[in-house]
Amino acid sequence: MALLAEYTCEATPGRRVVEVYDADAYLGDDDAMAAARRQVVAGNGYHLYLRSLQPDIDVEVTIRIWDNPPTPPADAEGHIDIAIESETGILVVNQLGLGPAGEMTLPRPGVYEGHAWWANRQAVSDYYDSTLDGITDDAPEGSLIEAWDNCPVTERYVLDLAYNREPTPVDDEDIWA
Repeated sequence: MALLAEYTCEATPGRRVVEVYDADAYLGDDDAMAAARRQVVAGNGYHLYLRSLQPDIDVEVTIRIWDNPPTPPADAEGHIDIAIESETGILVVNQLGLGPAGEMTLPRPGVYEGHAWWANRQAVSDYYDSTLDGITDDAPEGSLIEAWDNCPVTERYVLDLAYNREPTPVDDEDIWA
């Protein structure tokens, strides 16, 4: 199993969500977003939603393209099978309400399948909650931002994917109908 490409960026989980989508897939999906609340990562084929337990501390998102994805690590908090179609060959990592955090150019356009796994989701949530519980009215301005920047652990989401097939051809009549 060979690693073909890798991209990592930090993203703020606006409304507790980070979104990964094909550069031309602008419309969101409420059903997939609701599914992410239940299963942490969910998608509709063109979008993936990564659901954090907190809205303010940056998370790390890594997209790795393999010839054959490895098994999720044993210390992952959880994992789920995923697929994403990229007609453009560019995946965008988006922060809801804040805009794109970054983008990855895939080796080629197509449908990629594999799994998502995550780590330190609960630990960052616990830090977030305990920090909010400890803030007093007389705390210096900017103390929360400093606390978020100094979180002792990093919440991580990793998408381990492999190319599966060409993208589904778009019927031009459907676009203009």
